[in-house]
Amino acid sequence: MAPIALSHTEVHSAPATKTIKLKGSTDDDPSGVAHNTLPGPLKYGGSLEKYPHFEVTPSIGREFGSDLQLSQLLKAPNADDLIRDLAVLISRRGVCFFRAQDLSQDEMMQLQKKISALAGQPKHSDMCIHPVSENTGEMGAKTQLISAEMQRKGGGIMRLHDDVSRWATRAYHSDVSFEKVPSDYSMLKINVLPPSGGDTQWVNCYDILDKMSPSMLEYFKGLKAEHNANFFHQEAANHGRTISKTMVRGNPLNVGDDLSARHPLIRTNPVTGWNALYYSYGFGGRIQGVTYDEHVMLREYLTQLCMNNFDCSVRFRWEAGSVAIWDNRSTLHSATFDYAEERRGDRASSIGELPYLSSSATTKSEGLQAEGVKW
Repeated sequence: MAPIALSHTEVHSAPATKTIKLKGSTDDDPSGVAHNTLPGPLKYGGSLEKYPHFEVTPSIGREFGSDLQLSQLLKAPNADDLIRDLAVLISRRGVCFFRAQDLSQDEMMQLQKKISALAGQPKHSDMCIHPVSENTGEMGAKTQLISAEMQRKGGGIMRLHDDVSRWATRAYHSDVSFEKVPSDYSMLKINVLPPSGGDTQWVNCYDILDKMSPSMLEYFKGLKAEHNANFFHQEAANHGRTISKTMVRGNPLNVGDDLSARHPLIRTNPVTGWNALYYSYGFGGRIQGVTYDEHVMLREYLTQLCMNNFDCSVRFRWEAGSVAIWDNRSTLHSATFDYAEERRGDRASSIGELPYLSSSATTKSEGLQAEGVKW
């Protein structure tokens, strides 16, 4: 969630080349606690088309008005069908926006759990517990408070107390990608916001693949990269906390105080069957199987692909009561830090499956062409 310091010296030994595991491989998960349970990609049933909406950009984002109340989906007699369609729609469009929502914190947790479960969440995965959140320990998983005041005190996503890059785009990230089993979906409801500023931007990492040449894409399919957030130890200290070595953070594989993991650079979304880039500068650590100089070059290339292709992004201006739900497996996001006032809301994130690359997956553009649809 944060940019990387520019002033430190990095010493690395070149890691051995390591081919990513295809779908069904158990080498990274011998206990089988982190495999998505879907037998194949899900089809969108169209049950949400009756609600007024529009596609925010051709690449990413759909927005609904207050006619669709997320709290009512939980109470509907066909709740599973509606929420399954919601999960599929979010995974296809990357992020969905909902205005003037009456969703409570408890309902956020209920809905987030249902979305993930109906999208094949492993039975041993649960809600996300952030290692620096105030809602850890005996309290268990709750909605996480997102607060500008806490951000400024701890350093947070922009590493405010470090000597770091001031390029705002360095803060793009996918939620808790540093975990062995990262988040599948996140939901954010903003309750307090400044008169202007504090928008959130998302990047469609499906469409980023179409910006690569076929040979470059094929090369990246053979690589993994580290996702590292060990800088959170300092942020926790700034808040007077320590990161637990024993607490399980949403999946049995997410335990310990080493906040780093290695994931495929190209990842398959099990809900859509489409591949997406899975890397960000915010948590982006060492790309495996290349020299350090090559890692720096590739990291910058991938970062520029996401930052410079603004046709693959969307920016959302919040209103009090607005909700966004996004798929962390195929998008990056970041708030815009252009305000001095308080900005506060609640976030609910679920833990999904161990990232993998399937040999039968396609790009989004190939998938849509095969279906004969635009979105």
